[in-house]
Amino acid sequence: MKILLVPSLLFIIGCKNIDKKENVSMPGTYKMLSQHIKGEKLDSTYTSVHQMKIFTEDFMMYANFDSQDSSGGFGIGTYTTDKDTVTENVIYNASDTTNSENPGSFKLIIEKTSKGFKQIIPDILSQEEHVRLTEEYEAVGTVTKSPLDGAWKQTKSYYVSGKDTTVNKVIQFKTYYRGFVIWGNTYKDYNKKNHTAIGFGKFEMISNNKVKESMSSSTSYMVRDQDFDIDVEMNGNDSYTQTIKNSDGSKSVELYQRLKK
Repeated sequence: MKILLVPSLLFIIGCKNIDKKENVSMPGTYKMLSQHIKGEKLDSTYTSVHQMKIFTEDFMMYANFDSQDSSGGFGIGTYTTDKDTVTENVIYNASDTTNSENPGSFKLIIEKTSKGFKQIIPDILSQEEHVRLTEEYEAVGTVTKSPLDGAWKQTKSYYVSGKDTTVNKVIQFKTYYRGFVIWGNTYKDYNKKNHTAIGFGKFEMISNNKVKESMSSSTSYMVRDQDFDIDVEMNGNDSYTQTIKNSDGSKSVELYQRLKK
């Protein structure tokens, strides 16, 4: 009886340890180092796509830029954790000329590394083949917090030049967290064709009403590797207005509302 009891007790203890396994902690800012696709025919590693991903306490946002064709994409949504699995509940995503407001959920297996983490999607369709997608990320965020930290949706945008005011019709999201910022938007051209624009990089609160954004990557060459001095007016904790003043006297004004889970 004793010989049989010992393995049984070990099994029970092992099950309890598994049940007590803590959920993976994700809040932070991460830079993608590589993508690896593995299937029956495909087995390739890619480094040409520049991607940043931010997890706040409640929201996730990513944006990417392909330096080979200058295309970009982004997605934003809430997320939950269950042991080593993160479920992303995307509320909006866009890529190049397509966009979607239909919610979708994606399960990621997370492996923490010395630099950051690896995320694995065991089964995803790529080039008409089911493959395993692995992305490796490096943590790049700072410990600095700011009143802007969080996920935001643009509620209004307009451009002022002299006495003329032009309202911009655009869907835009923005996430600030621990010294980094991501923005992504979709808009239609004169032929009513969809386009996606993204940008990401560092930001710094110069004062209570001034922010400097340094864009390390963007689909726009006018934004890429440029610094922007932005006037910010906080309207409580959950809304703010940003204004960029141009050298010709014109200005771009954007209003944002904080996303809540």
